[in-house]
Order: sequence, then C-alpha cells, then structure tokens
Amino acid sequence: MEPAPIARPTLRGLLRFHLQVSRPGLWFPTIWLYLLPLTADGPGATDRLTSPAFWVGLAYVCWPLNHWVYGWNDRVDTDTDAVNPRKGTWLFGARGTPAELATLPRAIALVQLLCWPVLAWFGGWPVFLTGAAIALVLYLYNHPERGLRGRPPGDLIAQGGYLLTVVLAAQVNGVPLPGPLVFGYLALFCAQAQLVGEVMDIAPDRASGRRTTATVLGTRNTKWLIIAIVAGEVALVAGPLNDPPFAAALGAFLVWLLVDQLVLFRQGPHSLRLMKVFGVLSNLCAVASMGWIWWRGGLG
Repeated sequence: MEPAPIARPTLRGLLRFHLQVSRPGLWFPTIWLYLLPLTADGPGATDRLTSPAFWVGLAYVCWPLNHWVYGWNDRVDTDTDAVNPRKGTWLFGARGTPAELATLPRAIALVQLLCWPVLAWFGGWPVFLTGAAIALVLYLYNHPERGLRGRPPGDLIAQGGYLLTVVLAAQVNGVPLPGPLVFGYLALFCAQAQLVGEVMDIAPDRASGRRTTATVLGTRNTKWLIIAIVAGEVALVAGPLNDPPFAAALGAFLVWLLVDQLVLFRQGPHSLRLMKVFGVLSNLCAVASMGWIWWRGGLG
C-alpha cells in the first residue's frame, strides 16, 4: 500500500506560516536594538519619524530579519520543535509541516535579496558587510553538525550577533554607534534572553538530544547564571551608564528572578500559560524601557 501523498500547503497557509516563523511576539528585541542608537537626541529624535530611512530599517528588523534568523533555525531544529509545546504560536514561532519547512530556504533568499539593495540605498555599501556578518553568524550557529547552537557556551556567544542590528540601524539612519559600555550591556541582555528561552525549552531539548548551556548546567544552575547576568546589568546601568531609574527596573526583575528561584518554581518547569504571560510582559516592559530611553536621550 502506497503512502498517502503529502498535502501541499495553500497560499493562505504559507503566508500564515512564514509570518509565524518570524515570531511576531518576539520582535521586541530587534526593534529595541534598532531604536537604541536613534535615541541620542532625546525627544528631538521624533524628527526621524518623517525619514523614509527610519521606516525602511524598522520594517526590515521586524519581519524580514526575524524571518531570516528564526527561519534558518527552524530548518535545523525540526526534531526539537516537533516536541516543543511552545511552538505553533504567534509568540514563540511556527511548527511547520515538512512541506512548509521545505519552502523556507527559497523564501528567505528571495526576501533578503529584495531587502538588502534597498537598505544599501540608504546606508551605503557598508550595509552589505553587515549583512555578510549576519549571514556568517547564522551559519556558525545553525550548521547541522558543528553549529554553535549545540556547543555550549557557543550558543550564548553567538547571541552577540544580535548586536549587528545596532550597527545596521546606525548605518541606515546615518547616526553614530553607541559607546562600548552600551554594547557591553546589550551583550549581557542577549545572553540573558537566550538563557531564559533555553530554560523554557529544557525538556524538549533534552528529549531531542540537543545540548545547550541549560541542558548542561540544569535548570537551577542556569537560573543562577541568569541572576548573575542580570545583577551585572544592574551594576553596569546604575554605575558607569548612570541611569538609576532603568537600573531600578532591572533590579525589580532581579528580585522576581530570586523569588522564582528560591520560593516559587525552583527547578520546576513553567507552564505554557505562564510562558505566554512572561512573553506578553516582556513586550510591555520593552515598550516602557524604550520610551524611557528615548525620552532620556540614550543609554549612557
């Protein structure tokens, strides 16, 4: 008896899939990183809202960039995604069928080929160097056999590639880059965000045999590492970057992490509903912090 043919996805289904691949509920990190170098003028930076370059760059870091980043990862993480309860949502990304996943390479290539000449029109030829650097980071992270995604702590180091969003924003909008202390804070933030995701995914990652920093350290030790990183963020923002209100907000998050570690969940897993709540709250906190930094005139 011959196996039943694989159903071809409909156009509407494909459009939904490719939008969901980009994880719209997690666009806030790339938007945050994009806006950061544009806040140096404080409230006067609202003049940029009339600039075509601003809107082109913002549109790119929402869907096309995240479609590229997460879509490449989805192609190599099919075993893990198949048993991950977070998948199949607008917040945490798609769980595609084999037919849908097969469309990703061509779709990603087409979208990027259309976008980068437009970005270079506004930012000049150095934009292509940034694009090449992004492609290199994604290759190193997602290589099927030797990818950093399965070689701790390479999974954390590779998250520094998100800082290229800041570089792209500066190029497209013609503004200077933030100082090294700001990049230091952002590197800590990217590592923290990766570890939080790995803690949420520790069960499906172990079930599929994937090695991450969280599966190696275990839930409790990974949470202590997250706490140490956030404590470093608080010290950096309160001290050298001299932003006490922002440091206080980070301190409140640090207190929550300690309560979670010592009282509430400890080594126990978070429910899917609670993960979704965390995701929504993260978006709200991102909006509030970006508004504060824009009003203040940058970070540091």
